[in-house]
Amino acid sequence: MPVRSMTGYAQLTHQVNDRTSFSLTLKSVNHRFLDLHFRIPAEATALELKMRRILKEKIARGHIEIGLSLQHGDAGGFQLNHALVEGYVRAFQEAAERLGIVAQPDLNVILRTPGALSGDSTTLDEVTEQIILEQLERLIERLNHMREEEGRGVDRELRERMEGLSHAVSEIGKLRTLVSRAYLEKVQSRMNELIAGHIDPDRVLQEAAMLAERSDIQEEVVRLENHIKHFYSLLDSGGETGKKLDFLLQELNREANTLLSKTAGVAGEGLRITELGLLMKSEIEKAREQVQNVE
Repeated sequence: MPVRSMTGYAQLTHQVNDRTSFSLTLKSVNHRFLDLHFRIPAEATALELKMRRILKEKIARGHIEIGLSLQHGDAGGFQLNHALVEGYVRAFQEAAERLGIVAQPDLNVILRTPGALSGDSTTLDEVTEQIILEQLERLIERLNHMREEEGRGVDRELRERMEGLSHAVSEIGKLRTLVSRAYLEKVQSRMNELIAGHIDPDRVLQEAAMLAERSDIQEEVVRLENHIKHFYSLLDSGGETGKKLDFLLQELNREANTLLSKTAGVAGEGLRITELGLLMKSEIEKAREQVQNVE
């Protein structure tokens, strides 16, 4: 399965019979989890659970807005709730009279009042329900196709970022020996200062151990290389990878920060590593912006 973006839109209209048709829409944007929001008529309320189950089976992540509208071919199936409408008009007239206002009730407003109009039935028949669910599955396929198209662009962008990151790590690896030599000189200088100042031997050993620990960046280079390889493998496997990719980028950023802290204050090639480290952080940040929209 290719990498999917969480952004997409799909719509369809279907004619059930000569009296009934419906429109379905799906709109998807990024979200940490699967977040479903329904806009469906009251007569189709019973369908929501079935629609929710189908969506969960075929979509892993994203804020999804599901819209369903029903169109009936004639108005003969609607009945006026006389008691409710007449009661509304009387209440309106009484309020106008008490307040001394000259006004007439708006029929359009009255008919939009819940219960003012009722159809022949308050629920959909089984045939219409089944057709809606079948068309929903078709629409999800369209949505996912669009999300995959968007995902291909995100995939290309992420691979370009990883190429830049990999190149920077490779360059840093080549500079490792020179940085270690610079650190050795720094350690020797520091030891001479301590010895000349008649510092306690234990203090000298502590300083030497601390500087030695900071002198090698090989561990960070290896971890960065492994994280990049893992990142590529996740892109190749596709599917629901967004959270894993985001976690890897956090780890890459952590290693880049450690590498920069280890080489801070080292002259010569250490400055070049600082430049490369900042370049790495820039590539990682750009990749994180893209990953936020990966399913």
